[in-house]
Amino acid sequence: MKTIIIAIISSACISALVSTGAAAAVGTGPYFKGPVGLQLYSLRDAFKQDVAGTLDLAKSYGPKIAELAGTYNLTPAQFKKELDARGIKGIGNHFDYNLFKTDPEAVAKDAQALGLKYAGVAWIPHTGKFTEPDARNAAAVFNKAGEVLAKYGMKFYYHNHGYEFEPYQDGTLMDILVNETKPEWVAFQMDVLWSFFPGQDPVKLLKKYGNRWELMHLKDLKKGVKTGDLTGGTDVENDVVLGTGQIDLAATLKAAAEVGVKYYFIEDESPRAKEQIPQSLKFLAKVSW
Repeated sequence: MKTIIIAIISSACISALVSTGAAAAVGTGPYFKGPVGLQLYSLRDAFKQDVAGTLDLAKSYGPKIAELAGTYNLTPAQFKKELDARGIKGIGNHFDYNLFKTDPEAVAKDAQALGLKYAGVAWIPHTGKFTEPDARNAAAVFNKAGEVLAKYGMKFYYHNHGYEFEPYQDGTLMDILVNETKPEWVAFQMDVLWSFFPGQDPVKLLKKYGNRWELMHLKDLKKGVKTGDLTGGTDVENDVVLGTGQIDLAATLKAAAEVGVKYYFIEDESPRAKEQIPQSLKFLAKVSW
């Protein structure tokens, strides 16, 4: 009788844990707690052929959040309906810089229709090397965009791409983008590859800018690829399964948790993304520090 009672209690406890969400979400584990989602740009080629089928594939990976990369000829409302049908919550989306510059209200309305928390930019148009005027002009655009988005209950964010690390005074031009934008309106998304590839240390960058980093792109750089490139471009073949490249992701994830990064997204630009994404999720579930 005692054994039966214990078994019943144990079963009830397990059920309670699962019902309260205590069971680990996909891509999380004893150390990395997420939340982790997928940057849908990883499946860009598939989306061009079949939006619904590609969203089904994204759902099959398991994460319940996503970062969007456009709506593939659907209206924002239509795309959100497709996400909702699959239990996927859109957190952010990268919009064109010039749209924020010319009509931030229109961007805010589209982002609102998508049900987003963040709307941002992943590339600042520039010719040749990124310059101090480029950085200062962008900071002004970011502040204005952030002010507008705040009225809609959202926040602006900027995703670094490597060229921002051109030397400037005792640091880099990234200092201008961070220091001249208002924390209440403007957040930053660290792309781990696009921090490491130009020669920066992601851990040091996380600690330098602290809680200004609210989002993160999880990527790994193929072993043997030379770093120190400030162009913001590299072969998509250099995106490899998390944990198999040359970036110390364990240290990076530990630092990210310490500074309070809120959302993580796997972005895999390689032609093998469909196969690599599940492997990267497994890495995140077992990573330790």
